[in-house]
Amino acid sequence: MQLPLLDIVVMLIYLAGVVAFGCWFARRSGDKEHFVAAGGSLPGWAVGLSIFGTYLSSNTFLGVPGKAYGGNWNSFVFSLSLPIAAFIAVKFFVPFYRKSKQISAYHHLEDRFGPWARTYAVGCYLLTQVARMASILFGVALGLSALTGWDLHWIIIGTGVLVTLYTLMGGIEAVIWTDVVQSIVLMTGAVAILIVAWATMPVSLSEAYGYANELDKFSLGDASLDFTESTILVVFLFGIFINLTNFGIDQSFVQRYHTASSDKAAKRSVWFGALLYIPIAMLFFLIGTTLFAYYEHDQVSLNSLRQEIAQRNLRERGDEVSDNAIADEMAELDAEAIGDNVLPHFIVNKLPPGVAGLLVAAIFAAAMSSIDTSLNSSATVSLEDIWRRFISPAAVDTNDMRVLYGATIFWGLIGTTAGLAMIGVKSVLDAWWMLSGVFAGAQLGLFLLGFASKRVGSIAAAIAVTVGTPLILWLTVSTEPEYWPTDWAAFKSPLHGHMVVVVGTIGIIVIGAAASMLAPRNSGPTKSDE
Repeated sequence: MQLPLLDIVVMLIYLAGVVAFGCWFARRSGDKEHFVAAGGSLPGWAVGLSIFGTYLSSNTFLGVPGKAYGGNWNSFVFSLSLPIAAFIAVKFFVPFYRKSKQISAYHHLEDRFGPWARTYAVGCYLLTQVARMASILFGVALGLSALTGWDLHWIIIGTGVLVTLYTLMGGIEAVIWTDVVQSIVLMTGAVAILIVAWATMPVSLSEAYGYANELDKFSLGDASLDFTESTILVVFLFGIFINLTNFGIDQSFVQRYHTASSDKAAKRSVWFGALLYIPIAMLFFLIGTTLFAYYEHDQVSLNSLRQEIAQRNLRERGDEVSDNAIADEMAELDAEAIGDNVLPHFIVNKLPPGVAGLLVAAIFAAAMSSIDTSLNSSATVSLEDIWRRFISPAAVDTNDMRVLYGATIFWGLIGTTAGLAMIGVKSVLDAWWMLSGVFAGAQLGLFLLGFASKRVGSIAAAIAVTVGTPLILWLTVSTEPEYWPTDWAAFKSPLHGHMVVVVGTIGIIVIGAAASMLAPRNSGPTKSDE
């Protein structure tokens, strides 16, 4: 699977255009207010497309069709939870942050519970963003290397440098407007893929979808109340809590609220991004199901795909790549193992010349737009929650841009280095990603605890986090065979992994409320009580 020269040229031109477009905003990001909040001047629809683009990442573009190909539409239930989370965000979160005038998502935690809460949340966020940047860089490098033959190391370094460059120059406005471009291109590309698949389908569409329906490929999953499996209810609850985390405590979302030109525009952006994602998610699931029927009725293409995957697996394991070894490896591949590879294979082999290069570039650029969001928000947190809080509280505005520029370069370097580290020690980075999720899992509980009751003070909140974090750790680790010893099987969590954030968040709220009845209030009132 190798991109033709024309597609590589198109891809490079597109990527150069995106970087140049992002750098163009340097003329309007010369001060802190514009670098971190675009001067509060952006229209709601643009901010909404940027929020939508955060959901529609390169992982979504490739991963969602892969899930539909290898399974069914169970994961689509996640998107159905968005209206509930959006309603809560528009009703409570957006007005709260807009009224506070604080660009940091974590400033209010110090007002509510003390410095420890703010420091805890900031540490969790930065840890998560580094792991996120590393995984995205590594993932897109794997795909691009397979398509072009380029070296993984140089792809990761090149991507890290380019993203850091235009984020450094253009600030949040470059992030949002490049997100807008990526979102439009990716949506257009998704429609083009579906049209080509329909037009070249080896059998009639009714026969293709009838075949998929017989195998329950359109099923949303089990409708029972079983919390040990990925049922409809489990995915729906998971979606609500994850999306509340995004809308409520994720710096990259909160920062976008401040870029909108008005309160109404900020609220409109949340609804726009959330509601747009539902039909687009459905489109990507439909692509996955369509490609399943396509390849099942085109055995030549299916065997070609299976052979490529088998050869790559053998090379990655360092095994001999012989005809017999390839045949044995192919026999082990099921639909789930093929899923994530089917869309790239279809793009390269079935789309017209030039169009494939544009789509691959858009996928690559979508990864870049996910990374630039992490860079800009991490730089903002570094200024507001570290530099101005602990190092130089009385810093004058002239120092702000130096800190923002330095932090952007620093986190770009750290993220790129972590991405390079994943080439050789991916398991270590996976463990880091898992642990960052464990600690970050307590953030939503802490945030909602502050909203739920004014009675809960700093001591009760600290008890809730101290007890709740090990609970989340157990729920997470015990379901991972790699980290949980076989001898401890009796102490394994019976719940599905999606329930970790649900149980963890509720657990922290309950523990905090209970502790507040026993623990004394803060020695002094918090700002929210004054």
